[in-house]
Amino acid sequence: MLNNNRRDTLSSESRRDFLKLIGKSTAGVALLTGCAISSATNTSLPAAPLIHRHSTHSLSDMSLEIKIGQMLMVGFRGLTITNHYDPVVQDIRDRHIGGVILFDQDVPQKQPVRNIQSPSQVRSLVTALQAYAEIPLLIGIDYEGGVINRLKAQYGFPHTVSHQYLGSQNNPQLTHQYASQMAKALAAMGVNLNFAPVVDLNVNPHNPIIGKRERSFSADPTIVSNQAFEFISAHHQQGVLCTLKHFPGHGSSAQDSHLGLVDVTDSWSEPELIPYRKLIPTGQVDAIMTGHLFNKHLDPIYPATLSKKILTELLRQELNYNGVVFSDDIQMKAIAHHYGLKTAVQKAIEAGVDIILIGNNLDVFVEDIATQVTTIIKQLVQTGTISPARIDESYQRIQLLKSKLRF
Repeated sequence: MLNNNRRDTLSSESRRDFLKLIGKSTAGVALLTGCAISSATNTSLPAAPLIHRHSTHSLSDMSLEIKIGQMLMVGFRGLTITNHYDPVVQDIRDRHIGGVILFDQDVPQKQPVRNIQSPSQVRSLVTALQAYAEIPLLIGIDYEGGVINRLKAQYGFPHTVSHQYLGSQNNPQLTHQYASQMAKALAAMGVNLNFAPVVDLNVNPHNPIIGKRERSFSADPTIVSNQAFEFISAHHQQGVLCTLKHFPGHGSSAQDSHLGLVDVTDSWSEPELIPYRKLIPTGQVDAIMTGHLFNKHLDPIYPATLSKKILTELLRQELNYNGVVFSDDIQMKAIAHHYGLKTAVQKAIEAGVDIILIGNNLDVFVEDIATQVTTIIKQLVQTGTISPARIDESYQRIQLLKSKLRF
């Protein structure tokens, strides 16, 4: 239950959709749609459905390289795929990466556009990328609405509003309407994963990366939970997955983790977990993204992305979440300026991260970043630092997530 007044806060249509969702089976891929329910509330991990286009190998037969590749989502440059020698194509074919993330501009903005120019262009790009993938790709994007919006009106996409605006209206039907419009735009292009909604509480309205950018629905965890539910429900009806972020809560911070380490030790509070406590039991949570947040009360050594105490003990064990966990961009300065790439990758996997997100938004584009990271993970397994079983655990979660999608 979202809260004691859920009957009043969720539309009758959404309740009917939710009841339909919880009755769906995850037994066969052919019967699954983007609205299939997550197994997040299960305490044991079910066997992953096999969704390989060209392979009939069993899970145990899948090579280590394929399983490792599925744990990466990578950013790249290009509006089109020119030929099969494109670096991203080689990452898909040879390194078996599990997904890509689309951006409209490079952070240094040295190029006017990166992956997004128009709806038809994105659709063609996504179609071309999927054609090279033996295991269908997750195509991710930051499409929250408002400021954080890769699909801008100038490129021919619909007008959006911020989470803060929707939360201030606190109208479930309005939120569902705007989220449906967004989800339809994504589905029409084959973009199947939205890195939204944000469920951070607006604890600090002067927060430079959350509050000031109107990315939080509210400081009230009940409003945040109900708004997020409607946002997710609308996406599921269009076959698009969603990702809650930024665990365990970025709303109280006074710094931006893109620029450096963010310490929320003195500002974070337990109510910031309430949206996760309310939403995870609904079965609607497809994935959760970590925040690069340090809180010595939760872990005196590591930020959340690298913390087993936070991702395994708190999120998986206490909150009973068994779905996919994404890292926030591993190249952000909060991580990159304090940890080497090998250490960051190792600690993220040990902590419980399933998919390492690599935005490739650096001043100097790292063309071989997928090769670097897959090599690191393979070496960690070969030396016994990370067990094959740990890789297999993430692989199963990822394939179960992908089995929800229409391909």
